[in-house]
Amino acid sequence: MSAFFNKIALIGKHKNPEILAPLLSLAEYLISRNFEVVLDQLTASHLGKIDYPVLTLEEIGAQADLAVVLGGDGTMLNIARILAPFNVPLVGVNQGRLGFLTDLTVDTMRETLSAMLDGQFVIEKRMLLSAEVLRNEVSVFRALAFNDVVVHRGISTGMVEFEVRINGEYVYSLRSDGLIVATPTGSTAYALSSGGPILHPCLDLIELVPICPHTLSNRPIVVEPDAMIEIKVLYTTETKIYSDSHSWFDLGEHDRIIVRCFSERVKLLHAVNHSYYRMLREKLGWSEIPQKNQL
Repeated sequence: MSAFFNKIALIGKHKNPEILAPLLSLAEYLISRNFEVVLDQLTASHLGKIDYPVLTLEEIGAQADLAVVLGGDGTMLNIARILAPFNVPLVGVNQGRLGFLTDLTVDTMRETLSAMLDGQFVIEKRMLLSAEVLRNEVSVFRALAFNDVVVHRGISTGMVEFEVRINGEYVYSLRSDGLIVATPTGSTAYALSSGGPILHPCLDLIELVPICPHTLSNRPIVVEPDAMIEIKVLYTTETKIYSDSHSWFDLGEHDRIIVRCFSERVKLLHAVNHSYYRMLREKLGWSEIPQKNQL
């Protein structure tokens, strides 16, 4: 047992059968170290008969000292949004493609996690966004986003026209395929593909990135964390709002989207040798430091 943790929840990407064997192996290892292990319902439903207690994610939030998430960034995004209000720290084991949020590997997870359970970890708190859609001043949609809130034209061939205000002040009107409102975590996702800057995750900032704007002078901007961002839809046919590409809602003309920083933070745990810049080099294919020629 650890002085830092007692009850540990294991959460897997339940639609990926390859995650089941390492998840059960990790569970056995934690039990051998006298930790209490629990599983979430969706993960347990794909394991058949098991001897571990099964909890809902909300129950895990209320009871667990740590949650280990095995999967890709999409799995971590979903779990983080739910567990953030409970202040449960998360550790990510990558079984996906990129793994910006899940920095442990299946091959080394036992060794790395063992050191972390003994207190050799660093804590990183990351911001979330809350989004609300108002229609005739009535709230018709709410969602949280760890990566981004995206207003997008969907399958329509026409552009979206909308107006952007920040803290009540008019900023610009925009004709484009959409607009991305991203956290620093989301700055390496859709926002990066659309030309937005990379923001270090320790920053509390919000970036707005137009998607294929009709006027090239509409560029990404970065605003303060307590900014209230208001997006008013002026013209649309099939526009939607997406939260982390997960929750979505059909928008209509004159709908207003309000985006703010959420009051709670996601708490991520990393190994002590974790380097954000090394991760960027590896995930984005940046070149290593050139070596001097040996004489």
